[in-house]
Amino acid sequence: MAGAGQVAGWLANERLIVGTALALAVIGSAAFILAGGGTGISALDMSRDAGPLGALLSGAPDMVMPMVWTFRYAAVVFVMWGLMMVAMMVPSAAPTILLYSRLTGARAGRTLSFAVGYLLVWAAFSALATGLQAGLAALGRVSTMYMTLGTPLMGAAVLIGAGLYQVTPLKRACLNNCRGPVQALTRHRRSGRLAGLRMGMAHGLDCLGCCWALMALLFVGGVMNLWWVIALALYIAVEKLAPGGDRLARPFGILLVLAGLGLLARALL
Repeated sequence: MAGAGQVAGWLANERLIVGTALALAVIGSAAFILAGGGTGISALDMSRDAGPLGALLSGAPDMVMPMVWTFRYAAVVFVMWGLMMVAMMVPSAAPTILLYSRLTGARAGRTLSFAVGYLLVWAAFSALATGLQAGLAALGRVSTMYMTLGTPLMGAAVLIGAGLYQVTPLKRACLNNCRGPVQALTRHRRSGRLAGLRMGMAHGLDCLGCCWALMALLFVGGVMNLWWVIALALYIAVEKLAPGGDRLARPFGILLVLAGLGLLARALL
């Protein structure tokens, strides 16, 4: 009976259930990406060969040629992008998800629906990223070895664009919403059976507006380059959660622009 009572007590703790589910989702997604994300290519091997800068920035020998994807391969890449978004974004979103549970007194099921709504937004982003990657691959503009953009000019454009976006009013507004979840949850408050899902999607849109340009940097460093994946996930967590983290957006944007200009100069000289 004591064992049954302990189980009942654990099940009554919604925050423990949700926190455990989120942790398992992140760990499982990270493990799948480490194993290659279903592509048959080890992320560890690819990251070791490309190095911390990535093949494009380091000028490593590469192979770029047109490649038309099969539906199966496109599905694999979509799953890879989706799980990578889980591994990268859920850690910084977890406090807001748990806060939603606390503020609303929501049961675990409704709180998990908030998390599902949040992840649906990133699933849509993953679909767009997969389509863009497939289109560029068909044009011979994506590395078949490292999953990076095929030319320094393209890489420079992404770096400069992401850097400039860091200082835009939209970036600042979305970052403020991510850093002030109480106000954001109050503003996006919904009622009804799908309230959790809709509010999760609203929060996901804030995070998307904050971080989509940072995710585009994976096309520069390598979609499966663990150096870049981990560095970006850590930066996003600090920017969204740490005291004064919002003040990093401008200097980091300047750093990205300078890196893009350096890559552009190297390509033109």
